Amino acid sequence: MPTILKKALGLVLADNTRLLRSSQSAKPAHAASAPKVPKSTRSLLRLTRKDRPLKKLTERELIQLESEIGATIFGDKPDHVVRRTFFNLDKTTWIWHEEVMSKDGKRHELTTRYEVQPKGILKIQPNYQYNYLEGQELQNFVLAVNEYHERVARQLYNRDPKTGQLV
Repeated sequence: MPTILKKALGLVLADNTRLLRSSQSAKPAHAASAPKVPKSTRSLLRLTRKDRPLKKLTERELIQLESEIGATIFGDKPDHVVRRTFFNLDKTTWIWHEEVMSKDGKRHELTTRYEVQPKGILKIQPNYQYNYLEGQELQNFVLAVNEYHERVARQLYNRDPKTGQLV
């Protein structure tokens, strides 16, 4: 997960322990591996939950954070990919969105919606393309969903994905 996202989540969730450790001065032997945290950020990291208004994240904000984690499941973006997201919209809907830059400099977008139905996973793309996932594509989707749940539970909600208990 990107460092800035970790810091933002720590501020929102008042999880200062990890952040304070990373912002403290490292021993000289480990100076190269310790992240350098700006002075202004260090002062923010000293805030506790009681210093901030009790503001909950909106559903939209949570989906945005989850989609950033979901995008990392598929590895690094190739150079021509401008933006990529993958997230669970609701109980039965998954979204994959990708923006790519063509060689001629035009931006192209593709949004694929996956609907979980009793008959299978329906893949919906622009221009009325509807297909049920089969074979390798179905296996890849299942693996991606499992990995998504694992990463989001641990990285965003600090929970064990199997038990739901705080980690």
